[in-house]
Amino acid sequence: MKKVWAFIKGCFTLLGRGSKLYYTWVCLLLVFMGIGILAYANQMYNGLITTAMRDQVSWGFYISNFTFMVWVAAAAILLVIPAYVYQWKPIKEIAILGELVAVSAMVMCLLFVTVDLGRPDRFWHLIPKIGILNFPQSLLAWDVVVLNLYLVLNFSIAGYMLYSYYYRREPNMKYVTPLLLFSIPAAISIHTVTAFLYNGLAARPFWNASILAPRFLASAFCSGPAGMILMFQVIRKWTKFRIKDEAIFKIAELIAYAMFINLFLLGAEVFKEYYSDTAHLAPMKYLYQGLHGHADLVSYIWTATLFNITAFFLFLIPQTRENQVTLNIGCILVFVGVYIEKGMGLVIPGFVPDVLGGFYEYSPTGVEILVSLGIWATGLLIFTMLLRIAIPIMNGDFHVSEDGIHPHIGDELFLVRRVEEIEEEADLLSQ
Repeated sequence: MKKVWAFIKGCFTLLGRGSKLYYTWVCLLLVFMGIGILAYANQMYNGLITTAMRDQVSWGFYISNFTFMVWVAAAAILLVIPAYVYQWKPIKEIAILGELVAVSAMVMCLLFVTVDLGRPDRFWHLIPKIGILNFPQSLLAWDVVVLNLYLVLNFSIAGYMLYSYYYRREPNMKYVTPLLLFSIPAAISIHTVTAFLYNGLAARPFWNASILAPRFLASAFCSGPAGMILMFQVIRKWTKFRIKDEAIFKIAELIAYAMFINLFLLGAEVFKEYYSDTAHLAPMKYLYQGLHGHADLVSYIWTATLFNITAFFLFLIPQTRENQVTLNIGCILVFVGVYIEKGMGLVIPGFVPDVLGGFYEYSPTGVEILVSLGIWATGLLIFTMLLRIAIPIMNGDFHVSEDGIHPHIGDELFLVRRVEEIEEEADLLSQ
């Protein structure tokens, strides 16, 4: 236990050291977190009436963000499969970063669910043996189980591997490999169960489709990896951690395949609804065309569709996929496009028109936006802290000292040296 506590103590020491840019970024995130906490305090004091959710639309911006973050979390398996199943070294070197993304995203998922609860103090009902979880009868109980299991799984894998690297020894793959392989069906399960929460509601025809779970998975393998590609480029620019182009380009190629499946399944669903032209077409018509003068989501969904199709061709063509400018444009388009399509574009049409044919057009209030901003800031802060520890360990700058207990922190820390180099380059150019 002395070694464990020494490792933890060294990690906290490391978190307190960094460049001005690092401190500025952390302070900015803390400010946004503070704003989110104040907005949530207002919601707690006045109730969910401060949100735009009503009886007709009982899930809104919070659940939209929750659903999107489930996709981001599951994207880690797009690194795990080529790294540990096919032993492809360029991605294996960065696979642990995918685990850290999953941990941060899962924390955000749980926070979005918490703020969506009208009485979060009743959360204890979900705790086995203390509350009544209704497992396995309830799909919500299944979601609670798989989400928390996936969070613990990724945190355990990343924590053990970093701990091993800190003590300058290779992780015992006899224990790690089964967990890594188990994380693949675990990632699929969080999507499947979340999709079942939607398509199990027979009274909501927009969600009541058997291909919803495959669509969830296809979207996950688009948006999550796109965000990771952008993140990888920031990491290798501002740290001395090297990420090879071939790893990034391979991820981009996998995104192209996932984008094709995502667009194909979407087209199949659109064809089924429009060709059959039953009463169940109303939610999709409301989304894509507007219905009875109600068209709040039309401009958003067509923007998302245009973004997704454009990004698909950027990723499909090798010349644009391997060009830094067009690659980054494609990643941004995918991330934003899927965020809209599988966020508000998925949740709201399930409720509009309602089961009685009425229309209540939902748009998030300032409180919902500020609370969500605070949760995004929390997730980014957690990810920043995890990177702050992981990068120096993987670079060999943060490891156990010669006495075998106390930490050794090298001179080149996360962001510090790279910022100094950039400042020196800027001084030379100005001269």
